[in-house]
Amino acid sequence: MTLRTHQAGAVEQAGRPESTAPALSESASEIRSARRSRQRRSTLMTAVLVLLVAAVYVVSLMWGEIVYSPSEILRVIGGEQVPGASYSVGELRLPRATMGLLAGLAFGAAGATFQTMLRNQLASPDIIGISAGASAAGVIGIVIFGMSQSQVSVLALIASLLVALAIYLLSYRDGFVGTRLILIGIGVAAMLHSVVTYALSQANTWDLPSATRWLTGSLNGATWERTLPLVVTACLLLPVMLSFGRSLDLLRLGDESAAALGVRVTLARVSLIVCSVILIAVATAACGPVAFVAFLSGPIAARLIPGGSLLIPSALIGALIILTSDLVGQYALGTRYPVGVITGALGAPFLIHLLIRSNRSTL
Repeated sequence: MTLRTHQAGAVEQAGRPESTAPALSESASEIRSARRSRQRRSTLMTAVLVLLVAAVYVVSLMWGEIVYSPSEILRVIGGEQVPGASYSVGELRLPRATMGLLAGLAFGAAGATFQTMLRNQLASPDIIGISAGASAAGVIGIVIFGMSQSQVSVLALIASLLVALAIYLLSYRDGFVGTRLILIGIGVAAMLHSVVTYALSQANTWDLPSATRWLTGSLNGATWERTLPLVVTACLLLPVMLSFGRSLDLLRLGDESAAALGVRVTLARVSLIVCSVILIAVATAACGPVAFVAFLSGPIAARLIPGGSLLIPSALIGALIILTSDLVGQYALGTRYPVGVITGALGAPFLIHLLIRSNRSTL
């Protein structure tokens, strides 16, 4: 009996690797297949978003009180003098659409970066006070000191960096906790909104409409002078953020796991935060704090590409939101509205839905 038991055990031990190996191979094959499927979906959705953004951008150039053809648009971009179109397209619609495109890319990429690093959809720059810092500085520069556009951009940049640093230092205690940073950021945003209200109360009558319109978030009055700092900043910083794209994806796993996978956590985190804050500040200085674009882009991208890298899709969705909202606000509602009114109407219900869902998940 004992001999038979040992024989059976030996046969079982000898057979276990043969039965386990195919199962492991099958599991590895399923993982590779799922990874390829996710990559194909990410590539396809990114290509679709690029086409949609390009299409809405072209429509923004063509559509208006006078509709110009694509050939006339190309002739204007090529430097040729086209009666009527050279001014309408070259001096009005082209800087407006370019400002909307780049501001959307900046808001979308920065929002997805903060939300991914802090692993919380509420951790958007316009929720945790960074955009409010740029807004407060911009309003003070406009209505109290009468600064020019370039001076307002520099002041908004400095204020955003200082606000981001203050929030980071106030929330750092024996480590970095995203929830603590979000709560402190919301408190800082509330204080900065009171600063904006005080600055508006001190504004001259002729400065008040322009400051209020800027605070709403608007592409009205877009010129090449106002757009140029955004063009330079986006061309310099968006490639830097893309170079940290893999590190950002791994930071979703937590700092320890990311470090174990080879990510230089401190370098990646500081670089991404600095790039995001600068993009938010310059975009806000150009067109005002366009509401909810940074907040909406990341969650929409996550639903379109679950489990994939969100940086590029979020940037494209941000551009699509601003360009489409500007077209709707200008031509679809009978009365012309700034782009911030449309994005605010879209984003507020989503924020309420997110808060209700978060509240239910904690019960």
